[in-house]
Amino acid sequence: MPLTPQATPTTYWLEHAWLGTHVEPGVTVDTADGRITAVRTGTDTPPPGATTLRGLTLPGLANAHSHAFHRALRGVVQVGTGTFWTWREVMYSVADRLTPDTYYALARAAYAEMALAGITCVGEFHYLHHAPGGTRYDDPNAMGEALITAAADAGIRITLLDTAYLSAGFGAPPDHHQRRFCDGTAERWAERADALKERSHARIGAAIHSVRAVPAAQLGTVADWARRRQAPLHVHLSEQTAENDACRAAHGCTPTRLLADHGALGSRTTAVHATHLTTEDIELLGDSHTGVCMCPTTERDLADGIGPAARLQGRGSPLSLGSDSHAVIDLLEEARAMELDERLRTRTRGHWTAAALLRAATADGHAALGWDDAGALESGALADLTTIALDSVRTAGPPPRLAAETAVFAASAADVRHTVVGGRQIVRDGVHTLVPDVPTALAESIAAVRG
Repeated sequence: MPLTPQATPTTYWLEHAWLGTHVEPGVTVDTADGRITAVRTGTDTPPPGATTLRGLTLPGLANAHSHAFHRALRGVVQVGTGTFWTWREVMYSVADRLTPDTYYALARAAYAEMALAGITCVGEFHYLHHAPGGTRYDDPNAMGEALITAAADAGIRITLLDTAYLSAGFGAPPDHHQRRFCDGTAERWAERADALKERSHARIGAAIHSVRAVPAAQLGTVADWARRRQAPLHVHLSEQTAENDACRAAHGCTPTRLLADHGALGSRTTAVHATHLTTEDIELLGDSHTGVCMCPTTERDLADGIGPAARLQGRGSPLSLGSDSHAVIDLLEEARAMELDERLRTRTRGHWTAAALLRAATADGHAALGWDDAGALESGALADLTTIALDSVRTAGPPPRLAAETAVFAASAADVRHTVVGGRQIVRDGVHTLVPDVPTALAESIAAVRG
């Protein structure tokens, strides 16, 4: 049964709850119609009829940057050596084989894995729009609709970030792989994206794939579309130094300056990666309150580098987290990696508290995806919960008052015990309630698109 609004009021008793600033023992959460209706502290034992969630319960985790079909690359692209650009060729080979049906199956399995990892909402950066060669399907949004349905059937929310991808690089026509991604012009992209409809579990946003993939004169069209709809706008930014060099050669400025000059920055915009920035870039992003999504497991897997996350946040950019290429799907690892990578870069410790890292993985991630009503355990918020075991071999030992630190710096996705979305339990005792055998679903859907 796919994700549907909660049918009856449900009460959950949380053994320990992270309330944004501290861990509180014995918290009761009442839910109805998919939202939290009351949060009561000081309840030492479960009330009659309540569902018990033992461990540390957080607001549901938000995966702010995903390419679902990249899940088929895990283990394959880790063979041998290479760069981002050689990795991209392997990625294209998988993209070439996807159909709406196989994309649905792969995305459903990947999203089910996310639910098992405590992720209740995903931002899908979607650019695989058309059939091989660029021919439109009878439904021009067949691939996007497959993703929206896959999220519902895996029990999680989705923001479909429909992506404009028009060029192979600064005006060059798309190559034979990229024709699947291309609508021809930003105006034709906007016309197709306008046909996408939001649902209770799905919101629609926009994305500029990158400044190399959308000609400068058309950046404003995508930004204006998002602005009119008050929708999120995401963009890959300065992931590779080659992009910066090519942008300077074509336009005499950095990608960040180019986006700023065409009205693409602002509080509804999220820059993904933002790895190789100048001081002026950081100022432009921070002063405009443009968010930044860090994807540390992908950035290190592709040898991209370590972005200036601490400087960006200090200047005014909210931070969110994403699993991107799905080398692993583990938002706790992404949170931990952001701090630990910064420690390696600076040789100092303690750039973010556990509470700040959890905020990036919850409230700020949801805000980046247009779900401002999620990411907190408070009355009126969406009833999305994630419970992490405190008695596993990784988490046993520390006192419960340090459960947030334990979750961020010791736990993994394997320690997620329960996941609740809209008041419904999607994962119970580590078992997905809608997709009974997630490993088999992954194996079969990946085999269907492998060469």
